[in-house]
Amino acid sequence: MRFRRARQGVRDVCVAAGAVGIGLLTMEGSRQTYPHPSDFHLARDLVIGALACAGLLLWRRRWPVRVALGLTVVGFLSASAWGAMAMALFTVAVHSAWRATAALTALNVTLITVIFTQVDEMNRRERVESIVVFLLGYAVLVITGLLVRSRRQLIESLRERARQAEEGQRLRVEEARHLERERIAREMHDVLAHRISLLAVHAGALEFHADAPADQRDAAGIIRRSAYEAMEDLREVIGMLRTAPAGDGAAAGPGAGAPGAAAPGGDGEGERPQPALTDLPALIEESQRAGAHVTFDDRLPDPGAVPSRIGRHAYRIVQEALTNARKHAPGAHVRVTVESTGPGGALSIEVANPLPPGPPPPPGLPGAGAGLLGLRERVDMLGGTLDHGRDPDGHFRLCAHLPWPG
Repeated sequence: MRFRRARQGVRDVCVAAGAVGIGLLTMEGSRQTYPHPSDFHLARDLVIGALACAGLLLWRRRWPVRVALGLTVVGFLSASAWGAMAMALFTVAVHSAWRATAALTALNVTLITVIFTQVDEMNRRERVESIVVFLLGYAVLVITGLLVRSRRQLIESLRERARQAEEGQRLRVEEARHLERERIAREMHDVLAHRISLLAVHAGALEFHADAPADQRDAAGIIRRSAYEAMEDLREVIGMLRTAPAGDGAAAGPGAGAPGAAAPGGDGEGERPQPALTDLPALIEESQRAGAHVTFDDRLPDPGAVPSRIGRHAYRIVQEALTNARKHAPGAHVRVTVESTGPGGALSIEVANPLPPGPPPPPGLPGAGAGLLGLRERVDMLGGTLDHGRDPDGHFRLCAHLPWPG
């Protein structure tokens, strides 16, 4: 902004210098034609010329055509105002359309011709030379103004092309991102949905098999329900992948939705309810039914008072910690502790389990190794802290502290 004002100031100085210079030269030529002007006429001419220059500098950008017309009239009264009149025509050529420039140029040429033809003190040759000199000067000013205008229009068009190219690149990136999300959603649906549905079918057949022992039917029921929950989670994830994020600028293509997918728009309609901290007992009970040894130490007086955003992330932290315990320490006793200092403090989550002796056992479940990374992202998003690792007692301990706004 300062640079722009400085440039405008420099341009105003140049325009004022041009107006004063041309005005003084015109006035000197007038004195040579009329050798002995009175002091009153000389002072009046200078005052009118100064006022013309001041008006030119004040309003030339806001009303270039009106200023030029007014100074053309003033040119009949003062020779020193001809400089302001000429620079006003230059301003019109810079800031206005070519039709206005052509009309005002014709008006000024007519004025100059009429004025010089009415001067009796000049012979024919002097009149012609004076008219030619002034017309050439005006031609230079008008052509220079048109060149400045053309250069500015060219720069503006190049800037607009650069903006359009940048916007086009952004749209191409968003489109590529959307297509990649679609591809991931299709692959997840084609691969995972098929395998999980097969798992649910076989588990259901085993659950209702008449000759199967009761404990096997119970285990098969847990597998079937877990497979169903996994299918629901998969549909939700696919729905989020196929839904363009708000402000993406990429619209979902036809057929992007799937049964059970979230409705496009990201407003949350059709999505499954998110878990809260009050759902932790059900999660612990589900793990216990699956054969895990889990103890839940709930030290919260009112779990429902925890904000839903914090409670949802706390639930996911415990869920991921229990999954890691089943993978890396199968059969170990897991202790889950949840406590808080109340609003204005923090919600603390601790999940601990003894590590099995000897080398780490091979994981019984496949994993991407990104569970703890995902937990850290969750905690960082809330502004909390996450610590995990082996303690001196031979336990693996995961501790998360989530801020609870007051």
